[in-house]
Amino acid sequence: MPLPRLSDVIAALENLWPAERAESWDAVGTVVGEPGQEVGRVLFAVDPVQDVVDEAVRLGADLLVTHHPLYLRGTTTVAASTFKGRVVHTLIKNDIALHVAHTNADTADPGVSDALAGALGLRVVRPLVPDRADPDGRRGLGRICELDHPLTVGELAARAAERLPATAQGIRVAGDPDAVVRTVAVSGGSGDSLFDHVRAAGVDAFLTADLRHHPTSEARAHSPLALLDAAHWATEWPWCELAAAQLDEISDRNGWGLRVHVSRTVTDPWTAHAASTATESLGAPN
Repeated sequence: MPLPRLSDVIAALENLWPAERAESWDAVGTVVGEPGQEVGRVLFAVDPVQDVVDEAVRLGADLLVTHHPLYLRGTTTVAASTFKGRVVHTLIKNDIALHVAHTNADTADPGVSDALAGALGLRVVRPLVPDRADPDGRRGLGRICELDHPLTVGELAARAAERLPATAQGIRVAGDPDAVVRTVAVSGGSGDSLFDHVRAAGVDAFLTADLRHHPTSEARAHSPLALLDAAHWATEWPWCELAAAQLDEISDRNGWGLRVHVSRTVTDPWTAHAASTATESLGAPN
């Protein structure tokens, strides 16, 4: 069975996540790769870091597809003495192409937040921030979801901790752990810029990542909304499985026979967590 060319596989990926749907500040598309090279094995991952690239080398992958860009801003060097330059050198020396689908995968249908909702057993109702260019109203940032059966905030947090990849952070919660949750907004990756949309949606809880102190404090002060904060990498990793399944389907349809893999390498940067041991509130100094 003849193997597809990189240009054929990239065309399929671009059909799933068109580059023109990425945010203007984003850097998506093919970073490294010869269009005419054959592709037999593909690896999906969140981060194009050295550990993942080394995994691609061991696997014998011809193409690495990541969610996060390698270069989000301009650069003047790809010297192997630099962190990202070493990644580029390793990819080129081993004939491994790199393709990035970032914000264009966030808003896709299905996209990053659909995969997150699926991992948590949530039923997607509609986008949190709809893409106005989508006539069907299915694309957009984040998702508004419903639970098949109500859970408490604490139970929802426990479900997220169980079903998302394990990280040192786990799941942080702001809100009453006994409050009942029937509707949830989710957004893979950093989500505290979406608080206005979440409040307007009237959901009971919001699960996302990278929640900062001040936006979280303000959100809690203005509504009973419960907040669940997971690790950034953990909220986006389910997309790798979704994307791999999509490419598998395309490969079968085209008779390509691609071998598609998902990286299990944990690239969350936090490696340990020490729980607070104080049992009393801080008191005023004597």
